[in-house]
Amino acid sequence: MSSHRLLVIVASTRPGRVGPSVAAWLTSAVAADGRFEVDLADLAEIDLPLMDEPNHPRLRRYVHEHTRAWGARVDAADAVLVVTPEYNHSFPASLKNAIDYLHHEWADKPVAFASYGGVSGGLRSVTALKPVFAALRAVPIPEGVVVPNVFAQLTEGVFIPSKPNLDGLRATLDELDRWAPALRQLRSRTGQAA
Repeated sequence: MSSHRLLVIVASTRPGRVGPSVAAWLTSAVAADGRFEVDLADLAEIDLPLMDEPNHPRLRRYVHEHTRAWGARVDAADAVLVVTPEYNHSFPASLKNAIDYLHHEWADKPVAFASYGGVSGGLRSVTALKPVFAALRAVPIPEGVVVPNVFAQLTEGVFIPSKPNLDGLRATLDELDRWAPALRQLRSRTGQAA
């Protein structure tokens, strides 16, 4: 029985992207694990415009329905798993935009990463993301899933995980399961729990 709400964010919006294939494996594996209820948030489908709110996100005075809907999804999560490629030694602009739309909704939540790419497996994007989430008082965890040379693990568009991918996901879910209840309790003390 699932006890935590896990928001899985597909960061890439680029045509021909691999993120949905990696996310399909992740969400299936997370569902089979049973500890998390998954909310899959594909930024290409959400299609947030470049930040268009007139007020600073920390005020939570959102004027657009797309911001309120996005904020509600992030607010409802107990933990976050970001599925991200590496673009030019960093993460996609679509992800930065989605993060910057909100402020308090990210606070006191564990954030994990599943990165993919070429030789580096997208790790430079994760390195760049950790201080962004930390600035919002989220808790980036060290465990993660790393997929180097991602195209070698695709068969007719389906992502086939390797043993290191499976081991990384298991360790990541264990840590999210450990952090989520502790941070939920902290959010409830500060009145931020969903």
